[in-house]
This record gives sequence, structure tokens and C-alpha cells, in this order.
Amino acid sequence: MDDSPQILIYAAPCLLKALGQWNDHLKSERRLAANTLEAYERDLRQFCHHLTDYLGHPPRKSDFADLKPLHMRGYLSRRREVGNGPRTLARDLAGIRSFVRFLERRGEASSTGLTAMRAPRQPATLPKPVAAEEAMQLISQDQQMHAEPWIAARDAAIMTLLYGCGLRISEGLGLTTEDFQISDPANPEIRTASLRIHGKGGKIRLVPLLPIVSQAVEDYMRLCPYHLSRNQKLFRGARGGPLQPAVFQRSMRVMRGALGLPATATPHAMRHSFATHLLGNGGDLRTIQELLGHASLSTTQKYTAVDTDALLKTWNTAHPRA
Repeated sequence: MDDSPQILIYAAPCLLKALGQWNDHLKSERRLAANTLEAYERDLRQFCHHLTDYLGHPPRKSDFADLKPLHMRGYLSRRREVGNGPRTLARDLAGIRSFVRFLERRGEASSTGLTAMRAPRQPATLPKPVAAEEAMQLISQDQQMHAEPWIAARDAAIMTLLYGCGLRISEGLGLTTEDFQISDPANPEIRTASLRIHGKGGKIRLVPLLPIVSQAVEDYMRLCPYHLSRNQKLFRGARGGPLQPAVFQRSMRVMRGALGLPATATPHAMRHSFATHLLGNGGDLRTIQELLGHASLSTTQKYTAVDTDALLKTWNTAHPRA
């Protein structure tokens, strides 16, 4: 963990050193994603702040040696009072457990008290994909809400990538020009057959690259006014720098308003649509798991419930005795 001033205020030097070692462990051995590392660091900082108030002094490593459910209930209650929901509270608990178990493996703590704590019950939520005809509107260059042709082509290419390859927005915007080099310069009609995607936690997966996706990206590359170096980010902002997620998300909000789509039509909904439409057309769950880069099949299984809902709606609409 970095030695930020906030950590120094709320942690004794011995604890600060252990937090740094834990962070190195998460980064190098467990290979957690940067966003997860940042969230865990923030959660531990807030917990140290809470312990400072509770103990009357910055917490030491020994204060983590035998945490009791009482300590955690007080902390989670405090977090709940400022508006944090079950998912955030569950992540708070997961981060603290991870650190205590790290100390336990070194013989410096016991996780027995934390094991007795149950994470807050999570609300049951299902992915919210867009319909196939709506997805086709969103990937169309003619439907993009930009006067500049190259920016319209850029947004259409990103939409097509999210829907055609099932990418997260961070994965799509992280692609470089080199990822789209044709296989054989002597035969331009031969395009790259698959994309190598760096997903969460540094995991790498291969996803097929459909001709329609290749064509959308090539249209953007042809129109882009900036030089696209092989090792630099492929998608550029209006001023030539790497395109920021917030800029693309804003374009998505404008577009869904113009098309009359619900607020659930987000960039991530295109990934949900990729999985749901594959499943609805006969794709098997294990293959979809691999394409999405899910670590657990149970995460992918959520899409079966979405598809069941679609089947029931069709039955209710079409069956003469419904």
C-alpha cells in the first residue's frame, strides 16, 4: 500500500508496514485488478479511521490480531449510516478479512472472529441486456450523435466491440492499434481472427473477431485524424489523447435518449446483450463463460435467468391460453 498521508494519520508504523506487504502480496501473487487493489486500500484506510476513533489511538498491527464481531458490527453500522449499500459493505468485510488472513498465515493474527461475521445479504439482481434490434441501432454509425464523421465511426466501433466481443468498456478502451494488425500485410483481406484481451486480475483470454467488428474498427482507423502508433491506445478523444470512459459513457447517455432507450442501456449492457443473445441462440454456458472471462460459472449462470424471463414473456404474449 502506498504511504499516503491519510494512511500515516490512522495507522501505526508497524501496521503501515504490514499493509504494504499485504498490498504487494495481492498485486504480485494474487494478481488482483488495479481497481480491486484501490478499493481494498480505501476500505482498510476507512477501517483504520474507525479504529482510531474506537481505540483512542492509531491502530497497531496487534489491534488486528484478534478482531471481534463487535468491532466489525460497529464499523459496518457506521458505514451503513452514511448511505453505503450491501455490496459496498460486503466488499469492506472482504478486504478486512483478506488482510487479517494474510497476518494469520504469518502467525500474527486470528481470523476466528471475522469468520463468525456474515456478509450483508445481497439484493437479487439480474443483468439488463438490450434487445437485439436495439443493439443493432446502437452499433450503427448512422445512429451516432456526432457531427464529426471520425468520432461517429469511433463510437460505432466501440459499440460494435462491446456487443460483438462481449468486452468490458475498460477492455475495449485498453486496446492498442497493434491488437488490430492484419495477419498478412501482403493480403489485406485477411484480418485478425481473434483478439487477445487483458481482463480483470491480469487474466488473458482470446475472443473471436467477427468481420463486422473488424470492419467497424477499420472504418474508424481510416477516418481518425491522429497518427495511431502500434503500441498506443487505439481509441482517441477529440484532442488526440486516449479516450476516457466518462466521455464515451456521456455519448451513450445522449444516444439512448435520442433512441428512446431506458437508463439501463449502458456500455456494460452491451456485454450483457452479447451473453444473453448467444445463450438464446444455442450457445453453451461454459463457452460463454470463457468468452466473457468469468472466473466462476455461477457468475455466467445469471444469464440463464434472463433468458428464462424472455421465454416467459414470449409465452405470455403468444400462447392462446396465456
